[in-house]
Amino acid sequence: MKTAKAYLGSMLGAAMAAGLLMGTASAIPLNSSARAVVPADLQQLISVDYRTLKDSPTAMQLKQQVLPDNLKQFEGALKGVGIDPDKDVDSLAFAAFRTPKQGIKQIGVAAGPFSMKAVVKKLTTMKIKGTKYRTSLYYPMDGGMVMCFLDESTLLFGESPAVKIALDTRDGEVLGVDTNSAMSDMMSNVDSAPVWSILDQQGTQNVIHSAMGDAAKITDFDTIKKRLLGCSYTLSFSGGVNFDLTALTSDSVSAATLSSLLKGALLFKKMSATPVEKVAVDNSSVDSDGSNVRYHFKANDTQFLSLMHSDLFAAVSH
Repeated sequence: MKTAKAYLGSMLGAAMAAGLLMGTASAIPLNSSARAVVPADLQQLISVDYRTLKDSPTAMQLKQQVLPDNLKQFEGALKGVGIDPDKDVDSLAFAAFRTPKQGIKQIGVAAGPFSMKAVVKKLTTMKIKGTKYRTSLYYPMDGGMVMCFLDESTLLFGESPAVKIALDTRDGEVLGVDTNSAMSDMMSNVDSAPVWSILDQQGTQNVIHSAMGDAAKITDFDTIKKRLLGCSYTLSFSGGVNFDLTALTSDSVSAATLSSLLKGALLFKKMSATPVEKVAVDNSSVDSDGSNVRYHFKANDTQFLSLMHSDLFAAVSH
């Protein structure tokens, strides 16, 4: 049987295992160049204020523990073309989107005070040539990725097919995220946070189901999950660790039902939790507000550092 890590771990892991490295300053909204390349058929969008990573010792320890391989590869690739992620990147955004024939594709966008001219000059010195795609040039990076400057200080990266779809979106060949009212509305509610994410209906169903763990098998979750429409979450390290997730349901009755199920799952998980994990459960709360279900977790730095070394985080960061 899974412990409490299956509940709280899945919630926090949704943010942290995705490489969310946060600070305490005000967030940088997704700039217009970045937003323009995000397709409408969005599964998940994650935005990270990368500037203030070094301002939080807890965030730095978290980075070392859960930094995923793909972000490590990207940081290494940036250094290879003369961009220092610690100095030259203000924000990172990652988008996963569906395609009719190619399945799920992912792109990333980095923004910061780096110089496009300096990077292109270094690439030329390294005898790395760009490939023309409409009005854009994209360049190969380490790890099988390619990159393309969207403007002087915004860099698009990912596998070549995904980058091409992103450029198609910018050029009006593919519908953009602003035509998806459900996702764009959720974005407007959270994009002032240092770390935020939005998920579509299927992504939300998966996250909530994973969060409930074994408790989902003994409830009527299969009935209620059809009424989940989307969710968003924010994560900050101001005054400790704060994680807030809002799930949008079809109506207030569904929200109240899901809230009750999640509260029951917390109690179910607490029965088999370790002492450290019981603290995590006790620091969690669930309620409903109209058609929304809100999950909140808060811990001080000492509590959170203890959680980072528990089975809870071992499960979500590997």
